[in-house]
Amino acid sequence: MLANYDMLKCKLQNYMAPDNKIKRMSDSGEIIKLTKDLYETDKKTPGYLVANAIYNPSYLSFDYALAYHGLIPEAVYVYTSATYKKKKRKTYQNALGTFTYRDIPSEVYPYGIKIVDTDKYPYSIATAEKALCDKLYSLQPVKNKKEMIHLLFHDLRIDQDVFENLNFDDLAFLCDRYGSTNLKILKKVIGGKIANSHTTDD
Repeated sequence: MLANYDMLKCKLQNYMAPDNKIKRMSDSGEIIKLTKDLYETDKKTPGYLVANAIYNPSYLSFDYALAYHGLIPEAVYVYTSATYKKKKRKTYQNALGTFTYRDIPSEVYPYGIKIVDTDKYPYSIATAEKALCDKLYSLQPVKNKKEMIHLLFHDLRIDQDVFENLNFDDLAFLCDRYGSTNLKILKKVIGGKIANSHTTDD
């Protein structure tokens, strides 16, 4: 269970020194200290379930979400999340893992997020399209479509079959909202695919 410091103190109010009890529980690993004021009482909780709570507003994105959606082949062991108006990258480390948070434009933040319900906690994660856009936004800009294709399929090792099954209308919608050179070029790369999908629909 997620609990803040005041909740734990209330639960431990029968102890003579609840503050000291909380510290001992944290030091022994009985509870996991996530941030200065936030704890997880179940040591077996997967890190992705608490990523949104550690720093908010946020949702899982970038490499973690790319791996989640099968866009990249590598396993990702850092819980990477997107946020906005925080100005600098933040990193938290605790017994449940390493959690990083970085900005994307506030204008695009609300789009392309899905909420996944679990037996324990719900959590928010980027759609495949949004995760790809967030990742490209975070990288140095390329100059043209050829460099973008190389970046996608060589440097990032994006799975081409998964890429071809993305929703290109959603991708184009997102690209327009970042104000990013990389996303403008990505839209050019997928331009023909958007037209083809509309022709197929007709």
